This record gives sequence, C-alpha cells and structure tokens, in this order.
Amino acid sequence: MSKLPEIHLCIQQPVGYVHSLGLLDPARYFRYQAQRLGANVSLAKNRLRHDALNFVFGAHLGFDASQRERHACVFVNLEQLGEGGAKVSADYLKLLASSAVVDYDADNRAAYATCLDDVPVVPLLHAPYLTPTEALPLEERPIDLLFIGSMNERRRAWLDRVEATGLSVAMFDSAIYGPERDQFILQAKAVVNAHFYESSRFEQARVAHCLSLGTPVISERTAQTLPHPAFEDSVFWLEGEQLEQFFTQDFGTPEFYAVAREALQRFEQADPIEAYADLLAFGAAFTVAHHERRPTQAWRPQRINLGSGKDYQSGWLNLDVLARTLPDLLLDLSAPLALPYQAQAANTGPVRLEEGSIDVINANNVLEHVSDLPALMGNCLRLLTTDGEFHIEVPYEHAPTAWQDPTHVRAMNENSWIYYTEWFWYLGWFEHRFQVERSSYLDLQLKECAREGAAFMRLVLRKVETTLAERTVARTLQAELRLPIDAVEPRHLYRPQPAAAVGSVAGVAGVAGVASVASGPRSVVASFAAAVATSIAA
Repeated sequence: MSKLPEIHLCIQQPVGYVHSLGLLDPARYFRYQAQRLGANVSLAKNRLRHDALNFVFGAHLGFDASQRERHACVFVNLEQLGEGGAKVSADYLKLLASSAVVDYDADNRAAYATCLDDVPVVPLLHAPYLTPTEALPLEERPIDLLFIGSMNERRRAWLDRVEATGLSVAMFDSAIYGPERDQFILQAKAVVNAHFYESSRFEQARVAHCLSLGTPVISERTAQTLPHPAFEDSVFWLEGEQLEQFFTQDFGTPEFYAVAREALQRFEQADPIEAYADLLAFGAAFTVAHHERRPTQAWRPQRINLGSGKDYQSGWLNLDVLARTLPDLLLDLSAPLALPYQAQAANTGPVRLEEGSIDVINANNVLEHVSDLPALMGNCLRLLTTDGEFHIEVPYEHAPTAWQDPTHVRAMNENSWIYYTEWFWYLGWFEHRFQVERSSYLDLQLKECAREGAAFMRLVLRKVETTLAERTVARTLQAELRLPIDAVEPRHLYRPQPAAAVGSVAGVAGVAGVASVASGPRSVVASFAAAVATSIAA
C-alpha cells in the first residue's frame, strides 16, 4: 500500500436534523478500520478537510458538489438503491455517478455506476470496540424484544405479527442514537429487524452494531434478502410463517439462549480488514491524483456565513470568533479588517477575501451578540458586491427570545437598520449603503406571522450605490470633504525660463533703491519683496 493520506470522515447533517446521528455507527466503524491500518483519522459534521482524503457520509441529505474541486472526496453510500429501494434525489444519483464512491452492498452499484468494478465494496461487520466490559446475561435482561429504526406500514405489519404471538416489542418514542441508544440495546434479550423497503436489502449496519454489542438479532428474510456471509449463521432468520412458530415455541427458551451465544461468538470472527486495506489503497491513489490537479490559487469564496457550530454551511466560508464552534476561519468582522485578507485554514486551504467579492452574507442570530455592530456592518458592506445581499435573522425586541441568552448585548426592532440604510453618512459611508429588500416577522417555529406574535425578525439588506443627492447630503454632514486628488500632470508643472542674456530689468516704480534684476520671475519677486520690507521698516 502506498503512503496513507490523512483521513477525514465527514457526516452531512442539515441544521437540526437528528437522524444524521444514525451515521455515527458506520463512521466509527470506518475510523476503527482505518486506524488499524495506521491512518490518522479525524471526524466532523459537514466540514471537509483540504489536506485529507474525505469520506463523506449522508450526501443524500444534500452536498455542494462544487466542493469536490478543492477537496478529495469519496462518498460512502449507505442507502438502498435501485428498484424497490430508497427514493433518493436525481442530484444524489448524479453525484454518485460522477464521483469516487464506496458502497456497503454490491447490489446498490447498478443504480449509479456504469462500471461496477470501479466502486469498492466494504462490509460493516464485527466492531470489537463495542464489546461491553460487563454485560447482563441474556436471560436477565429486562427488555424482551427491541425494535430500532424508522417505521412504515411494511414494518408495522411485521411487528404486529410478532406482538400477536403474545410478546411485546419495545420501541423508542423519540429519536435516540449513539451511546445513548446502545444502553437500551444492552438491556434487550434480542433486537428484531424488519425490512423497510420491498427490495428487502439487509440492514447490515444496524444488525452488525447490535451483534457487536452482544445482543442477538432476529430478522425477517425474503427471497431478495442477500446478506453478507458473516451474517448467515449469526442471525436468527425468519421467512414466511416461521415467525409465528419461532416466537411461540423457540424464543426465550434455554435452547434459544445457547444458540444465541454461539451465534454471537461466530460473528466476532468476521474481520473485513482486507477490504478496508484495498479501500485505503484506492483512496491513497485517488488523493494523489486529485491533489495534483486541483487549483493551486487561494479560494475566493462568494458566500460567507457568520457563525458556525450547528449553523455551519457546507460550501460557504464559515466565520466565527469561538474556536469551539469549529469554523473555517477564526475571524472577527467587528474588528478592523485590512483587505485583501489572506489566510490558511485546515478546512478550506488558502483563502482570500477581497473588497466587493461576496454575493451573499448570512447572519443567523449573530448580530445581537456583536459588541461593535457598526464596524461589522461596515466590513460586510465592503466585502459585498454591489447588489450583494446580507441575510439577517435576529430576536425581536419585544419577544421573550430577545434577552434569554446572557451573551446578548442588544435587542433589535424595526428601527435598528436606519443608520445602515438612511443615515449611512453617520457611519462614514459614502459611495454605498444598504437598503431593506424584504423583511418579515417569525414566530417561535420560524413561520411568518404578524408583528404581535413575532419572536424573530428576518430581513434581507441589499448593498446599493448611493445617489448623487445622497452623496451631496453626506458631503454636507460628514467632517471629511471627500474631494478628489487633483494631481498635476508633469506637462503642467511650472518650469522657470533661463535668464535673459542682455539688458536689465527697470526698478519698480514708486519703490526706492530696488536693484536691477535679470534672473527671471523668481528673482524679481524676491527683490520686490525685499524692497517692500525695507520701505516698511523705514
């Protein structure tokens, strides 16, 4: 294997979308296998690394494809694709068809790849790091059967058949993932698994995770279910009418627990390290080729997001003043900013900000925290192109949301924008100002509402050129005169002529004792001034 690149695992998560946490399990598994092979691995939500090979999880939830130009990306497909599978967007299939992809199931590849052999396949099998240090014996666990996953009519019908045998299936009443969910898996005698789609592709990631935690899995099986060989004798498979017989006669018996323990032990022997070694060899070659052809000049972003953390925007330049929010750049736009500004960032590589280069700036619940808001507004005005937009959302002054955060330094209302739109000259602005393009009130659910029910304000400010009349007002009221520099061209510079060769200059009439001069206008003026001074002194 060639020298391994730095590995970065990126989980795509739309703002507030809790179900992206379901990608934590496969991402952890990829991290573990890469570390076994000697790679350095980092993991983050939505953030790519310029210096690494990025494995992207959850791109079906949205991904800015232009990021592939500057970042080496391999997309991890975990969706069931093809006839009877998940209904993903055409954009996602187009992304897979034009990118480097790794899949967990070979049968998915036909939905997007023209050459199936170009797509590596790696299974999700036993995860030794999940083995509990202490685990309740299966017989003593308080939950008989546990179901994990999204619900639809197909699954509901299968689970109804289970409960019709007299058993109860425990389910979560809210979304829960990661180690918090694992606490329940460790208390279950078994997890039941039913297929979501008619394609009946096996839910490999979920089942492998449960087995790795030491909890048996009882799964539906149809003629279309084609599991990895490691699951064949590690899962209790139920086809057709076997369900009723199993849950009325077999489940919970001493024989069930004995078979379950043997199945769990067999699953521990499943090791896909060779598949992951091949994947990293593929990734290393891909990274070298990508980094050789990607742009070498600094990135000049056209969109800036003020804030990071949960509000991070993929494909934008994300700025923040707090390192813990993991922004692309730590940069305070309320401080003096010399443009052009150039920096090096782990996420973006070299980046350059220039005056008049940004199309959109977004500030979602940021402005109420800024200590020097006029300075920030001025820097944003400088960065935006003419007609560029500043998208703003702030708590409304009279709403409970206005002062609930102890870091708020101001409340905002309809008059908060006058200085940036009408009285711009107070701020020292001259050639450009903002104008309110549109505004609205939002309730606590961020839906538009009347002013009386407002919790937030949302508005768009557009950068516009000031009119001639507005500039006249500004010139009148500002301390600076703002006159252009009237440079004198070299051809207009005065150059004295050489002294006359003959004759003398007559004395100045009315002034006694003026000497004759023949040395040009400068000498005449000097002599005249001296004579006047003598006359005054006398």
